Parts: sequence; C-alpha cells; structure tokens
Amino acid sequence: MAAVDGIPAQIENAKLTNLTNSTNSVGKHDKQNNLNGLDDDAVGTLDSSEPEEVVAILPNGITPGQKGPEVLILPADDPATPGNTVHPSYPASNLELPDHHIDEVRSLRVAVIGAGLSGILAGILLPAKVPNIQLTILEKNTDVSGTWLENIYPGVRCDIPAHVYQSTFSPNTQWSQQFAEGHEIRDYWQAQARKYDVYKYVKFARKVKDIAWDDQNAEWTITGTDLSKEEQPFEEKADFVLTAIGRFNDWRLPNYPGVSEFQGHLRHASNWDKNFDPTGKSVAIIGNGASGIQLVPNLQRVAKHIDHYARNKTWIAASWAGDERTFEPQWYSEEQKKALLDPDEYLKFRKELEAKYWRRFASTFRGAPENEAMRQRFIEIMTERVSRKPELIKTLVPDFNPNCRRLTPGPGYLEAITADNVSFIQDRIRRFTKTGIETVTGEHREVDAIICATGAAIDFITPFSIRAHGKNLQDVWRPRPAEELAKNPDYHGWPYTYLGLAVPNFPNLLLIHGPHGAGPSGTVPHSVEVQLTYFAKLLRKVSSQGIKTVSPSKKAADDFVAYADAFFPKTVLTDNCSSWANGGSPGQRIHGIWPGSAGHVTLVRKEPRWEDWEYEYWHDSGNRFAGWFGNGWTKREREEDSDIVPYLRREGEVDLKSLHEEWWSWP
Repeated sequence: MAAVDGIPAQIENAKLTNLTNSTNSVGKHDKQNNLNGLDDDAVGTLDSSEPEEVVAILPNGITPGQKGPEVLILPADDPATPGNTVHPSYPASNLELPDHHIDEVRSLRVAVIGAGLSGILAGILLPAKVPNIQLTILEKNTDVSGTWLENIYPGVRCDIPAHVYQSTFSPNTQWSQQFAEGHEIRDYWQAQARKYDVYKYVKFARKVKDIAWDDQNAEWTITGTDLSKEEQPFEEKADFVLTAIGRFNDWRLPNYPGVSEFQGHLRHASNWDKNFDPTGKSVAIIGNGASGIQLVPNLQRVAKHIDHYARNKTWIAASWAGDERTFEPQWYSEEQKKALLDPDEYLKFRKELEAKYWRRFASTFRGAPENEAMRQRFIEIMTERVSRKPELIKTLVPDFNPNCRRLTPGPGYLEAITADNVSFIQDRIRRFTKTGIETVTGEHREVDAIICATGAAIDFITPFSIRAHGKNLQDVWRPRPAEELAKNPDYHGWPYTYLGLAVPNFPNLLLIHGPHGAGPSGTVPHSVEVQLTYFAKLLRKVSSQGIKTVSPSKKAADDFVAYADAFFPKTVLTDNCSSWANGGSPGQRIHGIWPGSAGHVTLVRKEPRWEDWEYEYWHDSGNRFAGWFGNGWTKREREEDSDIVPYLRREGEVDLKSLHEEWWSWP
C-alpha cells in the first residue's frame, strides 16, 4: 500500500464501507457518500461479516478509473486515522477568529458638518468611493451651497473665472459671465446636489453645538439645535466626523463699544437684508476685504454718501492669473457658448484657462522676480485708477509684498473711493453711537446704515466644541499668550494638524478644506476633490480591516509643523501683514495655506502614508489581522454567479498603469 499525505499505515484484508458518517482531513462528506469525487460503486463496501468501519483516502486529483497510487485504507478507530484533529506538535493558538469574509466591509456612519461646496462634493464622492457608507450631512441652513446661499449682498460674485470654480467631473459649459454672480454659482452647486442625489443625505436646519467622543463605544455624539422645530435639541451618532464648514462661514459683528446702541440699519455683509434699499442713504462700510471691495462700488452708485472705513492697506490686483476684471458684467456671447457645447472644444478651453491658476506659485516667494514684477504692475494700475485723487496712492500701497494677503481684483473699487460721495477713512474706530461712528480722532460721522464687511472668523476654530480624551479642540487651537502656552503643552495656540487632514488624539475626526487645506495656486474644487479621495481611501481601510479608531501620530504632526516652519519664511506670506493665512495676527504661524504649490499638495495627498497613523482594532485580542482576515474566505468566491475574475478583459482594454490597482475590481 502507498502512504497518502505522509501517513505511514497499511491494513490488510480491509474492505470499503459506507463513508457517510466518516470524516477526514479534507472536510465533511456529502450525503451521497462521496469522497474526493468517489461514489459508492467506485469505492466498494465491506462484507457484512466485517463490522469495523474504515476510512478511505484518495489523493487529490485522482478520479475513479484513473491510474495512480493505491488507496490507503485505515480503520476509523486507529490512532493513525486522519480526522478533524490538529497534529499534536502543531503550535497552539488562543486566537479566536471571527466568522466573516475578508470582503465583507463594516458599514461606517459618517457625519459631514456643512453642505457648502465641500459638503456637496463629499455627498457626491464618498458614497461612490466608500462601500456601505451611512452618510449624513448636517447643514444649518435650509438649502445647500453654503456661502453662495448666504451671501446675497450687491456685487457678490466669484473673483476667479466660473469655468475654473466648478467640479472637475461635471462642468457647466454655459456660464453666462466670465466671473459669475453669486446666485449663478449657488444654482450650479445646487444643481450638482440634485444631479448626484446629495439631498437624500442632508438634514437641514441642524445647528451643531457640540461633538463629543465616546471612547468606550468608539463613536462621536453630535448635538445641537433643530432650527426648524423651535430650536429643539437633536442628536446624531457617527463613527467618523468630517468638518466641512468653510473658511469664512462664521461671520460675526465686530465688538466695538456701542454696537448695540446704534439705532440705524446694522448688518454684516454675509447677513445682508434683501429688503434694505441703500438708495439715497448715508452708509458706512467697514472693511476692505473681498466683500468690502465688492460692496463699495456697487453701493456708491446709488447711495447718497459712503463712509468707507479701511484701516489696513491692501493690494488691488488687476486679475488673479491674467484674466482681467471689469466692473461691468463680462458676458459670454451666444456664439461662444455654442462653441463650448462641443466636448473637445470645451476641454481644450478649460484646460488652457485652468492651467494658468496652477502656474502662479513663483510669485509667492520673497525676492522672486515674479513678485517684484507684480508689485510694480499693481502700483501702476492703482495709480492710474485713483488719478482723480492722486494723494490716495500713498495711503493705499502696502509696505508688504503682494500675496502676503489674498489678492483682490476689485474692479471699480479704486474709482469708487475717488468719487465725490465717498469718504475714505483709515482712522481706527473708537465706538458706535446711536447715530453713527466715532473714530479715535474724536470725529463723529452720522449714517443711516452700517454694513460690516469684516469680523468673520478667520482663525479656523470651529464654532462648535469638539471634545475627545479630556480636550476641547477649540481650546487646543485658540490663540493664547506665549507664557500660557509654555505652561500647558496641550495648547498650541493655532490650528495644529497633520497635513491639514486630522489632529493627534482626536480619533476618527477629519478636516475638509480646513487649516493648510489648499495651496496658493490651483483651484479650490480640485483641492477638495483630492482631499475627499484621500479620506475615502482611509475610510475603506478602516471599514475593511477591522479598525476601530485612527488618528495621526504626534510625531508625524510635529514633523509636518517643522517642515512648514522652515518653508514659509521663504515666502511673502510671513511679511508684516494681517491675513486669513495667519489668522489675522502678523507673525503667527501660517496655517491658512499649504506649504507648497497646488501640484505639491496634490502629490502629498495622492496616497496616505499609513505609517503616520495610529490604530486601534475591534478584535478583542487587538490583533491587527484577526478582525480583517476573518475566516480566510472572500464572499465573492462563494457566490456561484459572481465574476471571480474581473481582472480579465478584452485585449487592448487593459491599461498597464492601472492594472491590479483598481480597488473595486478584485476577485
């Protein structure tokens, strides 16, 4: 007799018996008495005079009638009989394996806070990229589109071309103007939400107040008020929270003394009253940021008088990337729009237009010829535009370089501040009165209305608390005196993150377009799409590999901060200016912009550096593989009608660059 699978045994005069109740090392037999392909006739039976049961083992690959090694016959009660037992010398294990397939992913509850541009893109991309996701988007307003829903002040529009400020995958080829007005941008993003069925994920009128981490259950509890139900409280549970609240969404009135005493019309530009008519009124406009620069020329044309309070100097650019702005609408002709209906023509047009916004990084560096040329060009433009009051140029040109603050084209702004019905005031405001504003010089100016185009939160601190492991992220990030920071290492005094994506010790918390969100070049929609794709990879890893929590290591975050600290001094961003890049505090760490170009941050976020993250696992043992590998099977290979070989395609359809890299196309 031949030995099978290394089992040295011989039995003489044994005959085959019914094998239904027998077991061997290849698994359970079926009720047809089959064993590795043998049926009863092929195996044979024992004589009735032979009561002893035996087991027959046929080597794999040998079928009845095929020549091969002899069948080994062993008595069932013989110690050498192979059965459902482990060899006594095989290493013992106390690890209990869960009975699930490796391709059965856990359903993650993901809550996105905010339904502006970033929240809409999250609602489009995450369900497409993260299997079994349970997505909820919490939005404080009654519709999507964020800042473009809220900002309705006269003159609101995007200061980069509309064809650039849209998603990369679903373009509108028929924008009415080169620089679209706010309502048209709002309509575009709401249309994308309808097109990709994002509305089904959104819960409106949810004003978040607190997000708290439960370490025991590894989940976030989100609480706040439901503004549609007389501010009744609401609660949501989530495995992951992604903040998508925008950069300038948390507007606030300035805290000047006497603000509550003013008896005229008082509003923030981001909270514009559509029933307010400035025609024939005396209006004070405070601030010369983007909204102030847009408001002044629009109200100057209808108001009786404008007092424009602009404490800080700022560069007024001709354009962002060579696309000249005018105060009047720059309409696309019907002929132009018709030509852009051709997909090839449109792709060529958009590539040429958008590429310019990726190639302006050189002007960010201190001493760069591009920056010096920009300075000279802007001075010429500004001098020409204030020619009616040439004395203003000395009070307008900053002592910091272009790009230290965000550039604002401001068509019509300089011409407006030279108009007879505009007073350009750079004195500091002391207080508001019942009838107007008093400056530190003692001058009091009465007005009918005050519009505050300043005072938005630019420090990236969330308007709601985020609490985990005894810390509140608001406290960790809030600016503090140096001596206080030195006493408490848990406080950073600025938005401390890992790559602008997450924060150490705040598990399962991800930041969309927050601190260090985008480079000083490129486009916002592309940057957000890349960031969401990164997060989708992280969520797929967590849901498929038995991971309970994930957060970046402190060492990785510290190394990122050290790199940024070495990079930014090479740029004009660290000049002596107040900007949203430094949280409005000259000398503060730059955190509003990525330390590199748009192409640079895209490559950094192309693939996660998994070694920079720290993990906790669901399996009781803490074994990183047990909860992932499961029972050793894939579900697909047990489904008879599934495509178990999706990697096979027609010749010529295989792109070798993506071969075996498509996460959705595995056996």
